[in-house]
Amino acid sequence: MTRTGRPRSFDHDAALDGAMFLFWDRGYDGVSVDHLREAMGNLSTASIYATFGSKPELFRKALDRYAKTYGRVTAPLFDETLQPQEAIERTLRGSADMQTGDNHPPGCMVALSATLYPPSAADLALLVSAERQKNRIGIRRCVERDVRMSKLPASDIEAIATLYEGFLLGISTQVRDGVSPLALSAAITAIMSCWGPLADR
Repeated sequence: MTRTGRPRSFDHDAALDGAMFLFWDRGYDGVSVDHLREAMGNLSTASIYATFGSKPELFRKALDRYAKTYGRVTAPLFDETLQPQEAIERTLRGSADMQTGDNHPPGCMVALSATLYPPSAADLALLVSAERQKNRIGIRRCVERDVRMSKLPASDIEAIATLYEGFLLGISTQVRDGVSPLALSAAITAIMSCWGPLADR
């Protein structure tokens, strides 16, 4: 009687990391199943589907893994033991350091995914948008805390939050264009120096 061979074992986390890095580098629509097979350790298509589900399901798992690993650089936004200004600066510097690291694709998976989805994957675009929304909320809460502490003008909450969120998102395209870590650090120093004058208005 012919026996069915057992599936080849593989490192689940390493395979998922391979998919995450590929989506991070090329976006959802720029990745084929063949690309995924190669990036995930030459797994068979059947093994990928059996373990991770369809390509959209795999993307969701990859995005979740990103949020729980590299995406943790935005955690200071939600740490209320930090002063609001410090929380935002730590986030900007941590994000810039992460995005310029050499052990993964440059930039931020969440920021770069803004325009890399076809209409057929609109639900995934919304999923990534929700991740950006979390950061937007975190920045806004920092600004609101400073307003409650009478350090920033209440009338400028939306403008100030948008300013710093826009800078955070913009780091990715600058990193992809080769802007140096030193230049990014100087830019962060410059934008954080605006905080005091904003409070004095």
